Amino acid sequence: MFLRPFTALTMAFTFSLPAHAQETKLKDLLIDNPFARATVANQRTGGAYVTIENKGKNADKLVGASSPVAKSVEIHTMSMDGNVMKMREVGQIDIPASGRVEMKPGDGFHLMLMGLQQPLKAGDSFPMTLVFEKAGKTEVKVKVQEKKDAGHGGMHHGH
Repeated sequence: MFLRPFTALTMAFTFSLPAHAQETKLKDLLIDNPFARATVANQRTGGAYVTIENKGKNADKLVGASSPVAKSVEIHTMSMDGNVMKMREVGQIDIPASGRVEMKPGDGFHLMLMGLQQPLKAGDSFPMTLVFEKAGKTEVKVKVQEKKDAGHGGMHHGH
């Protein structure tokens, strides 16, 4: 009798693990959970995010990115100064030795998808190539997620 509930619990836990988590290894870099936020019709920009962990003893840099879903991909940083959102292109992100950079909506780094070819729909995915100064290039599969704060404007700004 004990075995049946235990088996059911184990199966429930196994199938409840996040389906969106994807990990890519490139030399000493571990690239995890690439995702983008869904966009609306006629929205020409979008944001993509990824976590990069450097397991090595030497620093590296994310120096570029590209994707067939956008005309270009720029590396940006965003910060809030009071009630004013400040966003700027940074060109590269330092990935320190034994360090970690987590891109997430809101504050910090993100990959700005410029000139979207079509809206990004929740549940879809698309390829993105990340270019590192030392480790080279790798392609990741970016999963599109529903906007959690759709009422807060998201990434609606013009460049």
